[in-house]
Amino acid sequence: MSKISDVIVVGGGIGGLAAALAANDAGKSVAVFEQAPEFGEVGAGLQLAPNALEVLDRFGVKEEILKYAVLPKRLVLKDIYSAKEVASLDLGEGFQKEFGQPYIVMHRSDLHRVLLEACQKRGNIKFFTNSRIKTAEQENGSVTIITEKGDRYSADAVIGADGVKSNLRKLFVDDEPVNSEYVAYRGTIPIEEVKDHVTLDDVIMWIGPNLHLVQYPIRRGELFNLVVVFKSYDTSKEDWGTPEELFRRFEGAHPDAQYLLKFINRQFKWQMYDREPIDTWSKGNITLLGDAAHAMLQYLAQGGVQALEDAWCLREKLIECDTYEEAFKEYEKIRAPRAGMVQRSARRWGEIIHAEDEVLKMVRDALFERHKPTDYHVVDFLYGIFKKEKEVSGVN
Repeated sequence: MSKISDVIVVGGGIGGLAAALAANDAGKSVAVFEQAPEFGEVGAGLQLAPNALEVLDRFGVKEEILKYAVLPKRLVLKDIYSAKEVASLDLGEGFQKEFGQPYIVMHRSDLHRVLLEACQKRGNIKFFTNSRIKTAEQENGSVTIITEKGDRYSADAVIGADGVKSNLRKLFVDDEPVNSEYVAYRGTIPIEEVKDHVTLDDVIMWIGPNLHLVQYPIRRGELFNLVVVFKSYDTSKEDWGTPEELFRRFEGAHPDAQYLLKFINRQFKWQMYDREPIDTWSKGNITLLGDAAHAMLQYLAQGGVQALEDAWCLREKLIECDTYEEAFKEYEKIRAPRAGMVQRSARRWGEIIHAEDEVLKMVRDALFERHKPTDYHVVDFLYGIFKKEKEVSGVN
């Protein structure tokens, strides 16, 4: 069987397209396989911290992305019942100086479109749709993917970026997604519908026992993004996390939060799963990237960001190393510990903001009260990865 490209990327989401750019930057031709009928992104708003912006800048797409973005002034935590601000992080000039990049929010589809257009401009990246990949096989330095229809395509290497329900992950570990018992309802509305009732300068997370609500403007301030997350009362039912459960959870919430709930689209929900961290992402000329490798809960807004970090690291190793196997192992050696740490941190942060125990809430709130908005060390473990790299290399 003749090979279709140097590298096959399985999955055409944000991580898959970033992986395609990475492999192409390393001089490889790429074929991207997407299971959907067309390339696109579902969902609503997306938060991109400085570690994401640094990667997007290095891939040459930052300026295009900023055309669609909003730069919030603060990240704010509010009590869902009293509306009291319990903590905030200033995202202004000091923050950008500290981390070398801004913090932005935007629509997922805008980021996806910019990455797709960047791939299309490369010329030697091919795209295939309606192609759900069942598995992959490798022999004599070649890797063949097999679709559910039985079609076969070969390349020198394969990058599995096929999401939280990844089939290629099964080549490395026999595990299943972990049910968090939480569900999310997401959506956007025209900014005109709420602009007289909400703050447009900040990303606000309302927090309470077993729930939170996130609000912020996106798409140059034309849309308002809302995300409601809550713990289901009964996940034994197939249809767990219903709108009825949503309103039961939010009984007694502050009127400002209750006002936002009426705008929530109740037709589409996301039952939230992550994966246990694993140490092995690579075998021979096959590796994993993004959610396929390290699906995480959304509480730190780092899922897509970590996929972008993956892609940049993979680019560097493909350039540095002589073989795919060596490059993939070096990539895994760097990325698996980092992504695993973020996975575990996201779970812990979820436990903190959703705390029911009164003692835990008192300790949490006392720590929040001591936090200063310009104290950035608390997020340095997430956002400061490239800052440390620059310090080591002597780049300002």
